[in-house]
Amino acid sequence: MRPHSQYPFSLIIFSIILILITTARTEEPAAKSFLISCGSSTGGTDSNGRTWLPDSKYFTTPSSIDTKNSTAKQQDPSLPSQIPYMSARIFTSSSSTFRFPVSPNTRHYIRLHFYPSTYDSSLDPNNSYFSVDANGFTLLNNFSAYLTAKALAKAYFIKEYSLVPAESGKLSITFTPCSKRHGSYAFINGIEVIAIPDLFTQPPPLVSTHQSISVANSSLQTMIRLNVGGQYISPDRDSGGLSRTWYDDSPYLFAAALGVTAVADKNLTIQYYSDLPEYIAPKDVYATARTMGPDNRVNLNYNLSWVFQVDANFTYIVRLHFCELFFTRNNQRKFNIYVNNQTALEGADVYEWTQSKGAPIYQDFVTFVVDVPGVDDQELWVELHPAVKTKPQYYDAILNGLEIFKINDSSGNLAGKNPTPSKLLLDSEAKKGNKKHNNLAAIIATGLVLLVAALCLLVYLRKKRKGDRNETVLGNWLAIHDSPNTTTECGHHKSGAGCSISTQGLLCENFSMEEIKLATNNFDESKVIGVGGFGKVYKGVIRGVKEVAVKRSNPSSNQGINEFQNEIYMLSKLRHRHLVSLIGFCQEDGEMILIYDYMANGTLQQHLYKSNKPSLPWNQRLEICIGAARGLHYLHTGAKFTIIHRDVKTTNILLDESWVAKVSDFGLSKTGPNMNQTHVSTMVKGSFGYFDPEYFRRQQLTEKSDVYSFGVVLFEVLCGRQALDPTLPTEQVSLADWALMNLEKGSLEDIIDPHLQGKISIDCLKKFAEIAEKCLSDNGLERPSMGDVLWTLELALQLQKNADAGKLEEKKKEKANDDSCILFDDSNYFHNKIAMTTGR
Repeated sequence: MRPHSQYPFSLIIFSIILILITTARTEEPAAKSFLISCGSSTGGTDSNGRTWLPDSKYFTTPSSIDTKNSTAKQQDPSLPSQIPYMSARIFTSSSSTFRFPVSPNTRHYIRLHFYPSTYDSSLDPNNSYFSVDANGFTLLNNFSAYLTAKALAKAYFIKEYSLVPAESGKLSITFTPCSKRHGSYAFINGIEVIAIPDLFTQPPPLVSTHQSISVANSSLQTMIRLNVGGQYISPDRDSGGLSRTWYDDSPYLFAAALGVTAVADKNLTIQYYSDLPEYIAPKDVYATARTMGPDNRVNLNYNLSWVFQVDANFTYIVRLHFCELFFTRNNQRKFNIYVNNQTALEGADVYEWTQSKGAPIYQDFVTFVVDVPGVDDQELWVELHPAVKTKPQYYDAILNGLEIFKINDSSGNLAGKNPTPSKLLLDSEAKKGNKKHNNLAAIIATGLVLLVAALCLLVYLRKKRKGDRNETVLGNWLAIHDSPNTTTECGHHKSGAGCSISTQGLLCENFSMEEIKLATNNFDESKVIGVGGFGKVYKGVIRGVKEVAVKRSNPSSNQGINEFQNEIYMLSKLRHRHLVSLIGFCQEDGEMILIYDYMANGTLQQHLYKSNKPSLPWNQRLEICIGAARGLHYLHTGAKFTIIHRDVKTTNILLDESWVAKVSDFGLSKTGPNMNQTHVSTMVKGSFGYFDPEYFRRQQLTEKSDVYSFGVVLFEVLCGRQALDPTLPTEQVSLADWALMNLEKGSLEDIIDPHLQGKISIDCLKKFAEIAEKCLSDNGLERPSMGDVLWTLELALQLQKNADAGKLEEKKKEKANDDSCILFDDSNYFHNKIAMTTGR
């Protein structure tokens, strides 16, 4: 019995020891991730639902070091949430350190969140310069969050780093105020420490030599992370729990050659390779793409290009994410990849790499960016171009995602220079500064202006008393300049009397009033072919040869000199198959007259409703929509400036004698935002029923406002009714609302133009309605570009043609069968007739 009594005792002892060992090991667990709201005593939850902890547990500093927990004095409306940005840990003297227990064999993301605001009245954000070091690597040096935010035109920003594994199992992040600047201090709003897998398993090739470079012992800074052709992806939607943010790529595209964005079909499943982990990038990145577009001829004449500002004298990894969404064979789409003006890869074929549609893959390239003397901001280019030598089926290129990582130099440094704010921003601030410090000069100048104005008034009154009727009292117009939004001294006048426009550099002619009267038989009412907000439109024959449309201003019209001048400026500089050509203008006898090419088939609206003209067949309606989309796409991307039409509607889409659609009426047009802007702030103008609701709410104009209006046009074409009809029941007054309501209910076919019932293929209708619905998205960012609209409409037309061809083939077969039956019956008839005659 004794041995049996000892066994349970030894088992108990062993169990106790095992428990003690386990307890000892789990006493200080190495957390996978930390989200620290610095300077906060309670932490909180951010807009993405992530929980942030207070920093007291991880912040260690000697009692002699001066630190503060502070709250920002004001909250910028662009902040995504109060956590972690409204609180800050501030260091005003020596170095201070945050320490985190981490796994010794794992890389970690370090994300530093900055909101350079006023936290203490005694601390000037402009004086904040500091350094940040992490486990021996310099992340930031002499860094100004204030200048960085100013240059980025953002209220807040994030710096992200990928740090090599900490062999000690401890991660230390140290903040040090710059000792050489009086009043300098360091601050931080939020710190993320995220354990990550090895994202660089294969050494990428160096572009210039194609030799491999290892990054196993290097730390990296994330410079760019883009969802190419797609929308913003928030941290909570990232894959692998890595909480990365993926941004829209459009601000980095070069020039007007934007290509078109593409989205995977809903039936296509994004399927990762067995050896490609899902954490490389989320499926949302691979489900969207940017391609060059469907026109091979156009694609051969440009590169799909992105440009990024980076720090000089560093090596960069450029990671390109690919996923073939459409093609199913090798050599259907092959393209060359250029990184920093050097050939990185020739003959890239995504399908050939994966042998599958919907299979993600990526390619890494390494390039070194040299310091160019005299240039503040160095650039890194990524470009794609069809691989013509391989003779692919389509001259096209595709890209789904893009990341750029900076590699630390030989001294362990990742810090670059503080960015330089744009000259435009500096000039603006200089003007504000001059305003503040030159009040006396302003008062003196104002007094002088008032004095001069009084003298001018006296001179004017004297002239008026003389009754010189031959002398025009209105000021002269200024000549039109190269600025797209020129304003003139007499821009407030409704008449063009006494004004003159220079034709220098314009592709149009200044006609005399005598020529215009001769062309229109002295504005004969029988020549009127239309009436609009500007005035009447007459058909005429200029100089007895060319048919023209003459638009004559109405003196009582609300539209005046600004619209007149804008139309001349815009159209005289533009020539495109799908834009109405401006031939010239006339400005005599107080008149404002514009002369255009004559459009024999009038407006698109006249062929949809409110006229006795025959209804247009569906295919022709599609071709007209495609033509108008091409014209708008050119305005948005092909001209010298982005041009926003601002009054897209069926009455402004004209049809020539060959039924070619041409966009007209540029009186309200505006040039769009440049690369440093997202919108143009302006008063809301346009036509009721076509207004972009976002533009109406925010008075911020973008090219997506035209996209919304064009969506209304598409439903007009489909439904054969006007955009606003107050005679209908309340829910049907607005065509946009009525169409979207029926789409949601699945009853769109009930409101289609009766002339089109049963004549549109299911696939074509589905694709057409899908793009029209997207155009009417309430949020401009969710609307497609005009390039996407154009591509989808061309696809819809092709689907309709395929369906029509299929029906025609079926009819031919049916007719052939019917003919063979008739022939067979006839042969029997004659056979029987012969038998009866001969008696056989």
